[in-house]
Amino acid sequence: MQYVNLGRTGLRVSRICLGTMTFGSRAWRPWVLAEEESRPFIGRAIEAGINFFDTADMYSRGVSEEIVGRALRDLATRDQVVIATKAFFPMGDGPNDDGLSRKHLFDAIDASLRRLGTDYVDLYQIHRFDPHTPIEETLEALNDIVRAGKARYIGASSMYAWQFARMLHVSELHGWARFVAMQNHYNLVYREEEREMLPLCRAAGIGVIPWSPLARGFLAGNRTRTVSGDGQDAGETLRGRTDEYARGLYYADSDFRVVERVVELARRRGVTPAEVALAWILCQPGVTAPIIGATKLAHLDAAVGALDVTLDDGECRLLEEPYVPHPVLGHQ
Repeated sequence: MQYVNLGRTGLRVSRICLGTMTFGSRAWRPWVLAEEESRPFIGRAIEAGINFFDTADMYSRGVSEEIVGRALRDLATRDQVVIATKAFFPMGDGPNDDGLSRKHLFDAIDASLRRLGTDYVDLYQIHRFDPHTPIEETLEALNDIVRAGKARYIGASSMYAWQFARMLHVSELHGWARFVAMQNHYNLVYREEEREMLPLCRAAGIGVIPWSPLARGFLAGNRTRTVSGDGQDAGETLRGRTDEYARGLYYADSDFRVVERVVELARRRGVTPAEVALAWILCQPGVTAPIIGATKLAHLDAAVGALDVTLDDGECRLLEEPYVPHPVLGHQ
């Protein structure tokens, strides 16, 4: 396993981060793995040297955090793993059960720590930008969470670059804890982040930990343009057939043309399409650790295997050439 610093911090993280949205309760999403199915993935990740685990309170309404917390207590020692979680999305029906207000963030961090069974998280992230809460309120609350020892570092997720730049400026103005990581939407079929967010992160020393580096499985090469009689995709996996969010992000003709290049190069190199797609994102300037999800152990093995795949400039151009610009996707 390779380890790198997260942004300009001294925190060393594995170049692959295991995302845990796929662990939790099928009552939340039909493709989610229950606890007994999830634990082998966490064990395999630790065996492979992965020390970076990302979850969120909204994944299976907290069940993912509970599963991750129990598994890491049993399979690892707390000081040897980096636990990241997030808050923003609704966790109840009340008017203060979501967003980035001081009230919600204080309630959310305490609830996450209880579910994870730990005194602190290494990285506490705002899951989206909250236009309804003054950023000064959000940033001061995050600073207080860090000063209280409940989080070691703070991070952010998908938003416009101008919003992130403004938040960085305000935190510096007040001497508050500063974001060290950006968890943004970035992969071979969604590259709009290359325009502003990635250059901003490189200039500001922010670690980039992209979500959906395989486009929710789309870049694995097993989706098709064929639609079944019930209107669902005829992809091979349950997630491919039932993930309506992915259908709203990808599936344009140009996206399929990119995937065809990925499959072609994978066949030529004797590796999987997932390894090619991850090798591409791993070599992008400023990317620290893509967050990979897995519903089969082979998915996790392919992610680790991608670290041994090095693409040359010609291969990168082959993969990038069919790309067609997209509208901004993934901020909601």
